[in-house]
Amino acid sequence: MSSERSADGVRVWLVERTYSDDEQNIVILVYATPDGSRYLRKERSLTSFDDVRETTAAVDTDSAKLGTVDDPETQAEYAASAKRTREQYAPDEAV
Repeated sequence: MSSERSADGVRVWLVERTYSDDEQNIVILVYATPDGSRYLRKERSLTSFDDVRETTAAVDTDSAKLGTVDDPETQAEYAASAKRTREQYAPDEAV
């Protein structure tokens, strides 16, 4: 697997940001390894307009928290998105 490792674990890059259809004010963030083979899904509640929490281009996580991407098409999409994010932003930069 060609995922980057940081001092804190595996570095994953933002590949998808969507709003939940089921619940209001929930943002779903998907981060993936550079090769698109593993992912981390985070749900964030937007409690108010003045609730300012930056979404960074990358996060470091424990590999045990990562899911596996089984679909080859999704894996390719995640790899392409991770590459774009890596090329455009520093890991700790807000996106």
